[in-house]
Amino acid sequence: MSRYLSITLTKAGVTCRARLLDDEAPATCAAVWAALPVAGDAFHAKYARNEVYTLLPRIAGAPHRENPTVTPIPGDVCLFDFEPWEIGNPAYGYEPGSAAHHAAGATDLALFYGRNNLLINGDLGWIPGNVFATITDGLADLAAACNGLWLRGVEGETLAFARA
Repeated sequence: MSRYLSITLTKAGVTCRARLLDDEAPATCAAVWAALPVAGDAFHAKYARNEVYTLLPRIAGAPHRENPTVTPIPGDVCLFDFEPWEIGNPAYGYEPGSAAHHAAGATDLALFYGRNNLLINGDLGWIPGNVFATITDGLADLAAACNGLWLRGVEGETLAFARA
């Protein structure tokens, strides 16, 4: 039986539904499911293109690589596992004291809402993400809201993940 997540941009009031990919990424799905609900400040990607994400304290049990991609497609939901030194660069713009600066590293939960994404970072190179879910309902409304974040900024927006 399939398991589902709800993913919400809280300020925009937009929610989508995503199916966990338990067969393709069982360890990632189990770790995320056990951690739910989670929420954090929303960010729009600088490098990857059509990505909105949140940074959280590291999710226990999440594998570093499982069902990885560097070319996510619209509707992919990914987990990125970062060591502390990988995303603490002040040039990235994360506030001191945020999950990006946590001594244990951080988990990045991301959704991709458009085509032609490429997960490369000028400081680190390729950044594979674990594809652990796919958006099944609400992608068009979510994409419109995410594009609005790109155009007008993310200040005050929260990205929330919960069991559906």
